Formats: sequence, structure tokens, C-alpha cells
Amino acid sequence: MKKLHALSLFGAALMMCNTSNAANLLATSAAEYAQGTYPEYFDLLSLPNDSIVPADVRKNIEFLDAAFRKRGFVTKQLENDGKPMLFAEQPNADPKRKTVLFYMHLDGQPVVPEQWDQKSPWTPVLKRRNASGEWEEMESTKLFSGTVDPEWRVFGRSSADDKAPIMMLLATMDAIKASGADQGVNVKVLLDSEEEKGSPSIKKVILANKDLLRSDAIVINDGPMHATNQPTLIFGNRGAAQARLTVYGAKVPLHSGHYGNYSPNPAQHLATLLASMKGDDGRVTIPGYYDRVKLTAADRKIMAAVPDDENAIIKRLGIAQPDKVGNNYQEAMQYPSFNVRGMASAAVGDKVATIVPDKAVAELDLRTTPESDANYLTNLVETHIQKQGYHLVTGEPTDDDRARFDKLASFSYQSKGGNAAATPMDAPIGKWAYQSMVEAFGAKPAPVRIRMMGGTVPTAEIVDALQVPFVIVPLVNADNNQHAANENMRIGNYINGVRTLYSLVTSPL
Repeated sequence: MKKLHALSLFGAALMMCNTSNAANLLATSAAEYAQGTYPEYFDLLSLPNDSIVPADVRKNIEFLDAAFRKRGFVTKQLENDGKPMLFAEQPNADPKRKTVLFYMHLDGQPVVPEQWDQKSPWTPVLKRRNASGEWEEMESTKLFSGTVDPEWRVFGRSSADDKAPIMMLLATMDAIKASGADQGVNVKVLLDSEEEKGSPSIKKVILANKDLLRSDAIVINDGPMHATNQPTLIFGNRGAAQARLTVYGAKVPLHSGHYGNYSPNPAQHLATLLASMKGDDGRVTIPGYYDRVKLTAADRKIMAAVPDDENAIIKRLGIAQPDKVGNNYQEAMQYPSFNVRGMASAAVGDKVATIVPDKAVAELDLRTTPESDANYLTNLVETHIQKQGYHLVTGEPTDDDRARFDKLASFSYQSKGGNAAATPMDAPIGKWAYQSMVEAFGAKPAPVRIRMMGGTVPTAEIVDALQVPFVIVPLVNADNNQHAANENMRIGNYINGVRTLYSLVTSPL
């Protein structure tokens, strides 16, 4: 554990370096205040947090409720069908300051314990790379006192996504209190309890507590930083819609010897239909699919400046070349996608049978953009299917449908995981966040600005309910294995996350 006299010394050092715009926390000081929260961080990671288990969600809420109250925050658990969300705010807000709502989530993805290289995903461990480049476990107590290596990593479910940013904010508030720094903004916090399930209740909860959550701007602390670990600022995120396309054949599976060459094969028809929607170059060929996305020369210049190593990305993915949707990775993320995420017809492998299947199904996900929402894209897909000669039905086709139409299919969709959202890259909130990062880390290299990230967070639902501008400030390492086994948090990112949040909180908006 960190010693109290060390805290006092670092607090005094911070006071000496404060200015009227106290936006710079020394790296050594950030490391000390981060270290003060590591024991709490490990305790928090020890709490299972799958949002389908209300009892586990409540344990996380109670822990974090106490952690924020310990820092002087006033808290309230927001009712949400047994899985409350947590609201926290500093009392006695200064009316001369603007108020920023920081959004994070406390729930995590389900786990398959046997896939993890440790005793349990709910028993966080500290690891470092050995001489062979492999991760080896070390005594976690080394993290709580003494010198810490920024390359060490904490492994455990939600170590990065998204419990680390919550703990970084708590460390930030410890630093501000100890240093006596002037805040530039009033702070409110909203911790979502079911983000990993698509935040189905976030808008309802916000609308029920709109006065409580009223603010001037929103900072979303979710998602990974750029791979370089440079300070990262994101101005939007794509949305997500899930769709199912089913092509029908005969009423029942048929013996392929007796009916092959006679009864149409729906698997073959489905393959042909999907091929009509997307070319070999990866571009969607459905008319109008990309038409609403308009990128300016300024947009392209900012995207070209993002320090992506395209050759490294291609090598890591193990592909020869990328799809030709954009001129680079960043441009590709600006357009809606059409992804076949699964196909099924009869059976394969050991269970395969010599049949003509009765149906074939494709599961799709469509990543939406602010210009091209789920309704727009799915209407285009549906129209395209019909133009290929298909009669669309709801559910199983009737005998009359089968007698009248030789091509039968069904197509259904639902928004899943939130809509797309965007903030103009020259918006005041973006300038505030960018300048805060420059003051914290310097202008060379400049903070990375990303117009639109590919992943989905419930930004649109939050912004629509509160009607205030937003920006996304990711704080965790890009290679954190989020949603997968061996999720991890790089300690250097944790420390820099404290510096970033300190700069944001102490800079006037």
C-alpha cells in the first residue's frame, strides 16, 4: 500500500505546480495516485459483473457507491428492474462552471473460465512478459507499493472494459483533493449496468432522472485508445443492427439422390443472393448503400493524420489486402458495413447428411452511421432482395406462397447495441478535450483525433435523451482483449488515464 507521507509530499509538489488552469499532472504524481487505487481496483475486479445476474450487478453498485461517497460524492442508485445504475455528483456545484457528465459502465461480458490463462477471470492477477515474450504471473502486491513498470498488466474480466476508467476517475479526484487544484468543471458520473447487453434501458433511466443528470456536455470513457497509446479523442461511433435472411426451399429436407437436380437448393440460392449484395473487393453493391456518407477534404486530412500502421494491421489480421471501402482504415470506419456473421443450412462435419436442405439462413450485422441509420439500410437491403426476384414472407411460407412464387425468403432486423452518433470535429467540446490533452502530454506527437470509431456504445441514446454535445475519450490499451479471454489492462495506460482525466476536470469548458 502507498504510504501516507508519500501522498502528502506529492500533494505538496502538485500545489507548487498548479496554475489558474491547473491541467497538468506530473507523470510521477499520476503514478502515485493511481497506485493508491490499485487495491480497490483488484477488489472491484473480484466481483462478477455479467448484467444478466442482477445480484452481481448490485454488489458492484454497492462497492462503487461506497467508493464515490468516500471521495465526497453524493450518490443515488437509479432503479432499473433490479439492475440499478449508479449516479454520482460532487455537492455544491459552482454555478460559474459548466457541468460534465462522465459516462462509463460497470458490467462485463460473460466468461468461459477454462479459456483463461489464470485460476479465474474473477481473480485478477498481475503479469509481465518474460525473456521469451510470454506472460508470466507475478506477486500482485508489487503493484501496491514501490516502483511500478508501466508495461505490467492486470488480467481479469473488465480489467479494461470498463472498470479501469472508473478507478482512474476516482484516482483523479484523489489527486485534485490532495493538490488543492481548482476544478474547471463540475463533475457528474453515470455508471451503466448493462452496456454489454446493448444498454436497452439507458434512455428510459435517463429520462426518468433527467433533472438529476442535467449537464452541459458528456464525456464517454469507453473503447480502446489508438494502438500507439497516444492520447485519443473520438468524435463518433457507428451503430449496430442485426438482421436475419432466410431462403426457403421444399417443405422438408429431401434425399439428394432422388431430388438433386429437381428441387431447388436454398443454400445455393442464399449464396447467390448474398454474392449479389457485396463484391469481391468488399464493397457493398446494393444501390445507395454508401451514398449518404459525405467526407470533406478536411475530414480526409484528419483521418490521414491518424498514425495507423496499415502494414502492421494487415500482418496482424493475416490477410493479403483489405477491402476497398475506404482509402485507409480510418476511412473504412466512416461507411456503413454489411457483414455476414453466420450461415446455416442442414448440417456439416460429422452430422452432414445427403440431402437437399429445406432452408438456408444468414445472420447479418449492419454497422450504421449517423447519416445511414438502420431503417435506411435495411430498406435498401429489402428492396434489393425483392429486385432479385424474391417474394418476402413473414415466418414460414404458406402453401399458397409456395404454389405462386419460385423464390421465397424472409428478412427481419432489429437495432442492437445502439444507434450511431457523431459530434462535429470542430465543436467546442472537441476543442476543449483536445487542448486539455495537449496541456497534459504536449503537442508532439499530437493527440490522435478519430472521426468515427467502428465499435458501438450507447452514445446516441444518451445524447438524444439529454440533448447535449459529447466526445469519446478512450483510456485503455488497444490490445486489451476486451470481450475475450485474458482481458487485460496496461498499467502505463492506467497512469496516463489519470493524467488525462485530471486535465479534463481542471480545464474550464
